[in-house]
Amino acid sequence: MAYDKPWKSYQEQLELLSDRGLIVTDQDTALLYLERIGYYRLSGYLYSFKERSGVCCPLVDCNGKKYKKGNTDRIVQENFKIGASFHNAIELYVFDKKLRLLVLDALERIEIALRVDISHLLGKKDTFAYLRPELFFKDFSQEYDNKTGLTKHHHWLDKQASLIARSKEDFIKHNKAKYGYPLPIWVACEIWDFGTLSALFSGMTEIDQDTIANKYSLNNGRIFASWLRSLNYLRNVCAHHSRLWNRNIVDQPKLPNIGAPHWVTPFLDNSHRLARPFLLLCIIKHLLTAINPNSTWNERVKQHLLEFPDLQHLGLNLASMGAPEDWEQRW
Repeated sequence: MAYDKPWKSYQEQLELLSDRGLIVTDQDTALLYLERIGYYRLSGYLYSFKERSGVCCPLVDCNGKKYKKGNTDRIVQENFKIGASFHNAIELYVFDKKLRLLVLDALERIEIALRVDISHLLGKKDTFAYLRPELFFKDFSQEYDNKTGLTKHHHWLDKQASLIARSKEDFIKHNKAKYGYPLPIWVACEIWDFGTLSALFSGMTEIDQDTIANKYSLNNGRIFASWLRSLNYLRNVCAHHSRLWNRNIVDQPKLPNIGAPHWVTPFLDNSHRLARPFLLLCIIKHLLTAINPNSTWNERVKQHLLEFPDLQHLGLNLASMGAPEDWEQRW
């Protein structure tokens, strides 16, 4: 499909929103926000304000993708719900921005702790453990891709080499100058990003995965690996300043059925809650409690959630981000 939407001035963008039923009480302020945030980014928050059709059986979705025969859905309309305002969208945008900053703060602590966990465990086996395929799970280190002829371990080593080559850190320069390559795992780990450590953890043996998972009161390292993949996805969303509050989590974490923490129950067999970010906030809370029981992060997040904008007239609340009705008591 050829793209046929024309360029519009900020004034024209605001007029379009008004024509579709969005209440704008202060045009000058609204124009300023459009200039600083952008129509397209703001439209992600306005999307939840739009009218929906009744339940129907559409042939294609808004992207032109065909629905499976018999599937039902509600089609998003162009007009906004009655009472939706530009101010509501800004309130939601600011709430989401603060939420992302809280999440990034927590993920930094988790990332640093996991670097130590992984490098300390593997470093005890070998100073350069990351180079030894036999120390990892066979699927990770011994199964070759038919197209590339490489293992997941090869791809991981290539990623780490790239991170080391790009690093400007003095400790990397010092170790390279004094000792050369390879770098000890407890040095190399300091340049891993969340995706790198998550990928390496997924390739570790089940015994090693369980050992680290047990430190976080979880008895299954494979489930813990899924948590790290989901948190890496979350980290990328936040780092790129993308909408978070009601995002559909593509890489969903697995949850234990046996020996599960008390907070897991409301999410089991609930597809909506499993696909929303509140579950990931609970996972972060669980991990931070193990890393630093005295952290105030839990209280700060709870207070922020209690300040969710009043959007009841639009049918929006914390349930939209996957929070159970009694989340406040469970938190």
